[in-house]
Parts: sequence; structure tokens; C-alpha cells
Amino acid sequence: QVQLVESGGGLGQPGGSLRLSCAVSENIFNFNAIAWYRRAPGEERELVASINVGGTIAYAESVKGRFTISRDNAKNTVDLQMNTLKAEDTAVYYCNARILRQNFWGRGTQVAVSS
Repeated sequence: QVQLVESGGGLGQPGGSLRLSCAVSENIFNFNAIAWYRRAPGEERELVASINVGGTIAYAESVKGRFTISRDNAKNTVDLQMNTLKAEDTAVYYCNARILRQNFWGRGTQVAVSS
């Protein structure tokens, strides 16, 4: 069974930074893509950033220029560096791994941005 474990959430200040990490139990190249999603209170889950097996990266418009997704092939981790945090970045962040139409999810990590 594929396992995804997120870490690195917590309280961040506006304008500050946080780094999230997703540890994947299998070789990350077994998946078509690995992504970070988030769900803010009262909102639908949204895609934040993704990286596919070929290395193509995509970001939500709301985080472009502030967030960076990266992967460590040796450690089977995918990180999300979040800079210039805003209050609207407050959400539970989830790691997702996709193989064709099959999706695997982590349990999520809470990020709160507040002064």
C-alpha cells in the first residue's frame, strides 16, 4: 500500500516562509505525477503545485512566484517551499501521488499564516 506522509506544517507569519515535505513509500518515478493540494476552511480542495515524472512543473496562479515544488529522487520526497506567505495560504496541505487514474493521499499537514 502506497503511503504518503506530510511534514513541516505549522504557524507562519505573513511574509515569512515554511517548507513542507512529502515522504513517499515507493520510488517517486513509479507515479505519473506528485502534487500538493490544499483545502482552506469552507473551501474546495485546490491544486497548489505538481511535478510529473518528466519533471514538468505547474503552479496555481495564486502561488506562482512564491512557492516552489521540488523532488529528491534519492530520498523519494517532494517538497514545497512556501515564501512570502499570506493569510490566504492558511489551509490543510495534502500530498497526492497519481498513477493513471489511481490517486493516493497523505493525511495532510496544517499551515496557519497569522501575525
